Amino acid sequence: MKNIKVKRFFEEKKEDFSLALITDPKAMNKEIANQYLNRPGLAFAGYLERFAHSRIQILGETEISFLQSRKSEDIYNIIKEVFMYDIPCIIITKGLSAPEQMVFLANEMNIPIFISRLSTDRLFHSLRKYLGDHFAPSKTIHGTLVDVFGVGILLTGKSGIGKSECALDLVERGRRLVTDDVVKMIMRDDELMGTGTNNFGHFMEVRGIGLIDVAKMFGIQAVRPTKRIDVQIELMPWQDNMDYERIGLSDNFVNILDVKIPIIYLPVSPGKNVSVIIEVVAMNHMLKLYGYDAASEYTSKLQQEIKRKSGKI
Repeated sequence: MKNIKVKRFFEEKKEDFSLALITDPKAMNKEIANQYLNRPGLAFAGYLERFAHSRIQILGETEISFLQSRKSEDIYNIIKEVFMYDIPCIIITKGLSAPEQMVFLANEMNIPIFISRLSTDRLFHSLRKYLGDHFAPSKTIHGTLVDVFGVGILLTGKSGIGKSECALDLVERGRRLVTDDVVKMIMRDDELMGTGTNNFGHFMEVRGIGLIDVAKMFGIQAVRPTKRIDVQIELMPWQDNMDYERIGLSDNFVNILDVKIPIIYLPVSPGKNVSVIIEVVAMNHMLKLYGYDAASEYTSKLQQEIKRKSGKI
C-alpha cells in the first residue's frame, strides 16, 4: 500500500504548500489513503450521501464564508455532523481563519487542520500532482534512460553490456541523461514516465573510471530530471545463429504498467557504433509518429517494381 502518514506529508511538503498546523499534533498519526481531493461544500450544506470523506478536504473562501454566514450553534452542528466521518485531514487555503468551533471539534475528533497561504486553485493543482505521483503505479528496473531528439530511450540489457558507456557517448554528442543504472517508471496521465530513484544528482558509473557527475562535467543542459519513455532498446551480445530483424516490417512491443511501447532488440559487437544506431532509432520513431514508415515505403516500392517488370514479360 502507498498510504502516507499525515505527519510525513506535513513534514515533507509544509514549505512547498505553505502549511501551518492549527490543531493538536497528535492528530497527525492518521493516514492519507486516497490520491484525490474533495471540497466539502455540499457536505456542509447537509448533503452527505456522496460525501468523499476518505480524501483530503480542501476548504476555500466559499466554504469558509458559508460557515461564517451561519449562526454559532448552527456552525457547531454542521461541522460536528461532517466530522463524524473519518477524514484524513483538512486544508484551509488563502490563509483564512478557521471557525473556532471547527478547531475545537477537530481536536475532539482527532482530525488535523492545516492553513495554507496558497490560493485554492494553486494548492489544488500542486497537491493533486503530488498525490498523483505518490499513488501512481510504479516500477523500478535496472537500466539507463536518455533523451535523444526528444524521444525517451530506455536502454536495458545485462550488466556490463555497455548501457552507461552508450549513454555517455550520447551525452557527449549533445543528448541528455535522465538517469543511469536504475530507472523508476511511473504511470502518470496514461503516459509512462521515467526518473531516478534519488535526489543525489546525475551520477554515472563508468567501468574502469568510477563515478562521474554528468551535470558538472557536461553542463546542466546535458541532463533532465524526468522524461516520457517512448522506446525500449534491449542491448544484447551478437550471436551468429540469432535471427535478427532486417527489414523492420514487424514491430515488437512490451507492456510496462499497462502501457505498450515499442521494443528493439539491438545486437552489439566490438566496433559497432551503437550510439549512432540509437539516434537513428529515435529519428525513425519520430518519422513513424508523423506517418512515415521506411520499411513499408520500401516494400511498397518494391512491389510496384515487381508488378512493372511482370507486365513487361
